[in-house]
Amino acid sequence: MMSLAAICWSSGGYLVRLQSLDDPWEIVFWRSTFMVLFVLGVLAVMHRARTVEAVRAVGWPGLASGAFLACTFFFFIASLTRTTVANTFVLMSVAPFTAAIAGRWFLGEYVPARTWTAMAVAFAGIVVMFGGSMDAGQLAGNLLALGVPCFFAAQVTVLRKYHAKVDMLPQVMIAGVISIVIAAPLAAPFTATAGDLAVLAVMGSIQLGAGCLLATAASRQLTASQLGLLGLLEPILGPIWVWVLMGEHPGSMTLVGGAVVLAAVIANEAFGAWRSRGRDSAPGLPPLA
Repeated sequence: MMSLAAICWSSGGYLVRLQSLDDPWEIVFWRSTFMVLFVLGVLAVMHRARTVEAVRAVGWPGLASGAFLACTFFFFIASLTRTTVANTFVLMSVAPFTAAIAGRWFLGEYVPARTWTAMAVAFAGIVVMFGGSMDAGQLAGNLLALGVPCFFAAQVTVLRKYHAKVDMLPQVMIAGVISIVIAAPLAAPFTATAGDLAVLAVMGSIQLGAGCLLATAASRQLTASQLGLLGLLEPILGPIWVWVLMGEHPGSMTLVGGAVVLAAVIANEAFGAWRSRGRDSAPGLPPLA
């Protein structure tokens, strides 16, 4: 289920390229609208008459984490409209490191030496990627992509700080509602065609909604390290879909730098999963975008 969740999330870049819109505000608006409808339907089936109660139960930590998650939606789409899919997904993959740094700074959590080493290696790979994008007009898109793991770290920190036992689906719906409210006035005039709406409906319901549902179910059986490791299928597969299906070559510098970043992240997560075998399962993995 976690592998399927990562596959769903990885389709985001390909689906953005399939539709004709280039306004990130309108893309976020429609994607979030369809996602909210999908998640609301799932919550209604799960909780029936107690759906409103389930949403209200998240409290203000859930509202805050939903706001941070909404920020990742904007940064993800804005990045995809300004740089390659490969750059966006690879830069997003450093989320475990930003979460570790935030946990260290704000919560005093211990960060093992292997993670600091992996961060240094990943940073070297990011420098290579940014160096290759300076002349390609993709610098802004790369910087926006880094906003995704930063706000992901903020979201995780809030939940850890207040020990929030929040169901991920209400969180995602709250994030979608916030996204709709912010994007609606900035997206006008709406220009999406029927074909665009069909693609955006798939993005909202399958790419994001179904991915979150599957990850929620998987989190009952897997540790945080195992979830993180399987979640790395997203940044690996995301660039492959657009490369194979649409011919969007990531570029030699992205391939070199991306390989360094992904190798560092995978090695860190794999070692963490090996060290955590037999520990209690984790409370759930929020989506990156």
